[in-house]
Amino acid sequence: MNLILKIIKIFPPEASHLIALYALKILHKFKLLGLLTTKPKHEKYAHCGLIFSNRLGTAAGLDKNGDFIDCLGALGFGFIEVGTITPLPQSGNPKPRVFRLFEENAVINRLGFNNKGVDHLVNNLKNKKYKGIVGVNIGANKSSDGQQRINDYVSCFVKVAKYCDYITINISSPNTPGLRNLHDHKNIINLISSIEDQAIKLNYLKPIFLKISPDEPIDVIISIAEHVQNSKLTGLIISNTTINKEALKNATYQDFDGGLSGSPLMEKSTLLLEAISQEYPELPLIGVGGVMNKADFNKKLDAGASLVQIYTGFIIHGPSIVRNILN
Repeated sequence: MNLILKIIKIFPPEASHLIALYALKILHKFKLLGLLTTKPKHEKYAHCGLIFSNRLGTAAGLDKNGDFIDCLGALGFGFIEVGTITPLPQSGNPKPRVFRLFEENAVINRLGFNNKGVDHLVNNLKNKKYKGIVGVNIGANKSSDGQQRINDYVSCFVKVAKYCDYITINISSPNTPGLRNLHDHKNIINLISSIEDQAIKLNYLKPIFLKISPDEPIDVIISIAEHVQNSKLTGLIISNTTINKEALKNATYQDFDGGLSGSPLMEKSTLLLEAISQEYPELPLIGVGGVMNKADFNKKLDAGASLVQIYTGFIIHGPSIVRNILN
């Protein structure tokens, strides 16, 4: 598996990402995945009315369209989060838009919610064989603005509600212009209220998480946490990527557009996680950002996360990271 990873990394970032996922899919289809990877030990964990086989999951972005749910699930993750998905298919931002910084265990991306649209995802959810927990991360199309942007979230919510175990509302990608304005008081109230109305209409009782930015002032995040705690939403995912690249040692990338993930995000996202956990100890939190090993995983749990997600760690270290974290 290590040799395969070295070969794959020769290709450009987006190409290597897809090649790696399709390689996993083919190996899984022919029942060869178990020969190359060892499933980790499982310790079931009950949270928000769901039973997770363990506390480590994939973050949104790893499998945007739900094309690889079964093979990722076979690696031993406790849950899979697919997306971010939008109502209409969109190609995202111009390439190149993904930059791997292996020496810093980091990735910069400015993808821009490239995906095949919610209907494609729903079809994949209907046909998946993986029996574990699957969440869907929903967003808005780039062309949508104002109330239409809110309507995009509602549209996706309605379409995926029957076919997943939880839903994440992504208001924090830095790569869709104006999306982070949804952190503002008036906008977040409108969004939460609109989602609540649909949840009531659908009698939707499963968890709903809000994924937030690490770049907003702490008082803004605390206010959002209070709104979530007093709503039908369940909790927060802390956090998305950061536009602040001062933590990078390589100055070449400090002025790059896009969101930074990986090790340089670990401290920032974990401090925010800890602050919200201390302010609202009963609020369910999922920690993500910079998890590269078991020590990072444990730091997220110690900071108040009930569940932990990885993205860049998987890209940098490959499938073995699942076993290394959980065993």
